[in-house]
Amino acid sequence: MFSAAPQLFLSRRRALQFGIGAALASNLAPVSQAHADDDIKDEDIFRFALNLEYMEAEYYLRGTTGKGIEESDVGSKPGDVVGGKKVSFETPALGEFMREVAENELAHVRFYRKILASNAVDRPAIDFDAGFAAVAKAAGLGADFDPFGNQMNFILGGMLFEDVGVTAYAGAATVLKNKEFLAAAAGILAVEAYHMGMARSSLYRMGEKAWKAANAISDARDKIDGPADKDQGIRIDGKANFVPSTPDAIAFTRTPQEVLRIVYLTDQSGVSKGGFYPNGMNGALKST
Repeated sequence: MFSAAPQLFLSRRRALQFGIGAALASNLAPVSQAHADDDIKDEDIFRFALNLEYMEAEYYLRGTTGKGIEESDVGSKPGDVVGGKKVSFETPALGEFMREVAENELAHVRFYRKILASNAVDRPAIDFDAGFAAVAKAAGLGADFDPFGNQMNFILGGMLFEDVGVTAYAGAATVLKNKEFLAAAAGILAVEAYHMGMARSSLYRMGEKAWKAANAISDARDKIDGPADKDQGIRIDGKANFVPSTPDAIAFTRTPQEVLRIVYLTDQSGVSKGGFYPNGMNGALKST
């Protein structure tokens, strides 16, 4: 499991690891090593993304409507989803924001299923209860933390996904070969970044309790995904930090394996299930 640690700005020297060239190398190497005998196809990356979009869509739809994705959008043999309920939003604008995010994530699911057609993977089993219980314990949020309990907690839970989604799409951009697929991924990356900025700025406006919780989630996430620093909280050195990035304002990138460490809630290599995905993801990219 993982634990929280103090969050610091990257040093200039350390940040050089995350320049454009280094990002390309870091994202190509793990994929090629993990599948040396079977070159990863663009469709594999899109199937991996579809697994993540299923989780995001289920989270936001359940929080804003009380219901998940319709049967027509989850495949012929979908896994079960555990947890989630409609959130009571004290601030009407935040409820509107979250409903728009839910619509966006559902649109992403439908886009990938349309593009992949018969090669689309079914929705995997998703466990919000177990996943968030582990996140809350690791980040020190308390045993009673419920991401669907109030608007602050719901946005905190969304931040967990959105920040990771941005880094995952940034990483995917370095390995996609088909220009149309790359253009689509870049467009979805932009939408996820809008979501992330909204979530982080909304949390910042909520005050110190939200700052500490968001930073604790960021620290815990950074601890588990590997040795490199690829995360930042929403408040650093007494200042707002809406955009997690290198000193050159370049977004961090994560490989599929690094993303899987976060959603499986493990710091070990070779793990193929756990955390939010009790039976693992569907498709070729499923092991840390």
